[in-house]
Amino acid sequence: MSAAIDEARKGLSEGGIPIGSVLVKGGKIIGRGHNRRVQEESPILHAEIDCLRNAGRIGSFRDTTLYSTLMPCFLCAGAVVQFNIPKVVVGECRTFAGAREFMESHGVQVVDMDLDECVSMMEAFIAARPDLWNEDIGTV
Repeated sequence: MSAAIDEARKGLSEGGIPIGSVLVKGGKIIGRGHNRRVQEESPILHAEIDCLRNAGRIGSFRDTTLYSTLMPCFLCAGAVVQFNIPKVVVGECRTFAGAREFMESHGVQVVDMDLDECVSMMEAFIAARPDLWNEDIGTV
């Protein structure tokens, strides 16, 4: 999770939304990414999507774990389900409930670490940039 938090901080330092993600296989990080919607002017470049894109074509995702600083939204949860990622570990879901039930209904194990560090990073961002946050979660 610390690598995902580092990715979130990187995104924030670039002027983006502080959400980070890493993909782990066999105990090693094989992909990492952060929300780059603002930086790349992309409506879909969420942290998890950026991470999966950076992991590349690995064949099967069935023995991977996706870490994200925030509970994945339906877009990212759809990718988790589509690629049969069996486990998602999140930093928090207090600031955004996301699509936990959707993933669990498709057999994905979801673990919420409920980390104060992730919550405080998102709360500070949401307070400072509610416009970007609302655009990111589609409530504009």
